[in-house]
Formats: sequence, structure tokens, C-alpha cells
Amino acid sequence: MNKLLSFVRRTPKRVSVVLAITAAVITIPAALFAWGPERPTYTIEKPADHVTFDSITNNPNYGDERNFVTIKDAANNNKGGWTDDVTVQNGKEYYVRMYVHNNAADNLNLVAENTVANFNVPSQTAKRIQIDGYLSSSNASPSKIWDQAVFSSDSDFNISYVAGSATYTNNVFTGGTALPDTVATTGATLGYDKLDGKVPGCFKYSGYVIFKVKATTASFDIQKTVRVNGATDKTFKENVSVNPGNKVDYQIYFKNTGGTQLKDVVIKDALPTGAKYVAGSTYLHTSDGTKQVADGIIAGGIVIGGYMPDGDAYIKFTAEIASNDNLPACGQNTLTNTATVVTANGNKQDTATVTVTKTCKNEKNITCNKLSVEQLSKNSARLATDYSVSDATFKQITYTITDPNGKIDTKTSTGKTMDYNFNSIGKYNIQATVNASADGKDIAATGDSCKSTIEVSSDTITPTELPTTGIDNPAIAIAGLGSIVTAIGYYIASRRSL
Repeated sequence: MNKLLSFVRRTPKRVSVVLAITAAVITIPAALFAWGPERPTYTIEKPADHVTFDSITNNPNYGDERNFVTIKDAANNNKGGWTDDVTVQNGKEYYVRMYVHNNAADNLNLVAENTVANFNVPSQTAKRIQIDGYLSSSNASPSKIWDQAVFSSDSDFNISYVAGSATYTNNVFTGGTALPDTVATTGATLGYDKLDGKVPGCFKYSGYVIFKVKATTASFDIQKTVRVNGATDKTFKENVSVNPGNKVDYQIYFKNTGGTQLKDVVIKDALPTGAKYVAGSTYLHTSDGTKQVADGIIAGGIVIGGYMPDGDAYIKFTAEIASNDNLPACGQNTLTNTATVVTANGNKQDTATVTVTKTCKNEKNITCNKLSVEQLSKNSARLATDYSVSDATFKQITYTITDPNGKIDTKTSTGKTMDYNFNSIGKYNIQATVNASADGKDIAATGDSCKSTIEVSSDTITPTELPTTGIDNPAIAIAGLGSIVTAIGYYIASRRSL
């Protein structure tokens, strides 16, 4: 086990990650692989006694030198902003920086030989891409060190080295001297006053390798629209109104809005109940022209090919709206159609709607729209019903009123309002039903919108009659008063006799 751990410490991070995966029984912190190899560290008070790079942990101008590869947005021209990871945006450029410092003490006059910096810039497309930077010297110990920086995104992307962007900056090359593009592959030789591989030990001989990369993300868009087939207005819209039996043209627009190629793009469509696909009506328009394609867009979808950045396509097909009797519901129907684009980088959807009205007879041509209850006094309320009647004769509104004890009272009104008196404390449930006749038959309509409740509290009810427990006869009242006076006289006399 000790031998295996020692091997992992000495191995570059990319190999180490593979070992960590294959040897899953060994728990190694992820942070271990951010830089390497493990090596002795030093401080500004006690620098190294030999040639070694980026191992001082308290550099006042930099911090912990082991974290010597960092990145930031190239649009950020401020001094700071360097980090180990960044979330990329499509088309943006980013700086990659390597800090180079021979930690040997100045008074030892130790010079690093054959100092080379090189980076791997991966070409794959992924949601997370890591750049590893390597710094090597033939007489340094260790002879090669490495560190990493990470680019990430919610969608797939790739990064590419910006040719001619690499420079090396130090106290001699204050404006930066050009490095060959091989810095992003096999490596570039560094130096102090010339690029000869020689870097003396001390802060004043340190420098920075800086170059740019560009991020291109995978992104796309889809738009679904519709128009009336054969109409004078050829404009595609989000919604159109048609008559039963009409045909409509649906259009789906796809565009690659990202910076990577999208392969094997699939477009599929889901027609709502009340719309039927017209066979042989699907056409695909790209930069190569317009062509008819096979049916299948509503049965699993069709492959429309691969698209480079800014590449786009139009897909159009026709559907027939159902006849009046075959539409789903009486009155206005909103038929929502959904298009989906499927790619290796995710899916997106968009919709378009068609509105069509179904005309119905008999029980379907009256509606109870709303019941409102307005309290008029402590024990009365006004019931108001909104309704609509077409191709029928209105008769009356029936109110079913259930009191707190479950007792049902039924009232009718030929108007839209009716006043009602309550005589119990508690909650009342009220339902309105619209009655009419059509084609010699009685028809009725109600619904949840024509239900309501009202709460009658104890301070709301006023008795309809006064109680008969008081004195309402004047003669009796006078006689009673006389009896009270007589009793008081007897009481006073009795007290005197005592």
C-alpha cells in the first residue's frame, strides 16, 4: 500500500486521476491532485538550498506558489481576478497564467537549466475541461512540477488555444516577450534576459507565462409558429384562429446559437387532439435549399443533419383541424402543438396554438358563469347569477340553499338577482342552476363557478319577532306597581313595631 501511495504522489495528475478511479478502495482527497508532485516547501525567510520551483508557501506577492497555474476572463484588465476555475461563456477569451520562480536562495547563485513550460489544451467537448501546466528543469528537484485550472459550463463546450497569444514577462521582459505556440503542446523554453532555459534563483528573476484560450459552448434555439393554410396572409404566428375543418401550416425553426458543431439533430412534433397530420406535407429548408422529406415528424421525429455554429433550418408541415362534431369540446378549443429539438447536448421545446370554436346544441348551449353573494343586512343577502343562453329559451334560476343543519331550501327567480333571509347561525352553501328549454326539452346548467358560501355569525341574526315575556297590558302593570308599593308600606310598619 505504501508503495502504491508513493507512486501516486510521483505521478502526474492526469495519470493519478485514472489510478484514483481504478483503485476505488483507496480514499484520496480530490485536492491532492490540484498540483504535484508532493515536495518540500519553503518560506521567504528560509528559501531552498537547491534549485526547485514554486514551493514557497508565503510569497508576499503571490501566496502559495504550489498553485502556480491560474485563469481569468481576458476582458478583466485589473491586476487581480486570477482563480483556479471559471464558468465559461460562448465566444469569450480567457487568460491562462503560469508563475515561474526558482526558489534557490539568492546568495547560492544556483541557476536552473533547460527550464521549459508546457500546457495541455484538451480538444474534446465536455461540460468540464481541465488545463494542466507543467514546469520542468534538468537540474531542479523535483525535475517537473504541475498544476491545473478548470473551465466549466452547464452545457458542453470546447476551448482552443489562441495562436500567437503566448508571452513571458519578467523584470527584463517587462512588456512581455513572445513565446512559440508550442507552449500549448510540446513546450517553450524560458529564461531571464534571454530565452535560453536559464533561470537564476530569487524573486527578482521570477516571471509569468501567459496565453489566451477561447471558449465555445454548445447552444441552440427552437421556435414554433403556425399560419392558416392557403390564406392571403402568409405570416407565421404564435396563434391563429380557424374554422372547423380548416388546414394549417406549422413551421419549426432551428438554429445552432453556440460555438460547437451539433451532430444528428432530431426534430419531432406532437399534434394535439383535434388536429391530424397531412401525409407527404413535410419540407426541410437549409442552406442547401428546400426538399421534401419523409413522414415521421409526429412519430418519433426526423433527423435533419448536423449544423455548424450559426447553422439553421426550417421544417414545415400541414395539419387538418377536425370538423365541428369531432372537436374535443363545445365552445372555444385551444389546440396546442409542441415541437421538440433533440441533440446530444440536450433538448428544447416550443409551442404554437390554434383556436377553433365548436357549435353544440341542446344541453350545451346554456352556461352558468358565476354566482355572487352580497350581504345586504345582518340576516339577508342578494344572490346574483351571471349566465348565457343561446338557441334556447330562458326559464328561471333555481337556488338550492343548504343551512348549517343540512336543511335544504329551494328558491327560484326569473331575474338575475334574488334576495334571501337567513334564520340560523352558521355556514350556508348556495348553488345556482340555470333552467331553459330548447327543441321542446328542458335543459339546465350549473357548475363550480355557480357555487358559493356565506357565514352567518351570532351578531348577524336579528330575531324576526320580539319575545312575549314582557308586560304589554297597562292595567296589569298598574296593579303590579300598586302591590309593590303596598308591600313596601307593610315592611316599614313592621320595622317600627320592633
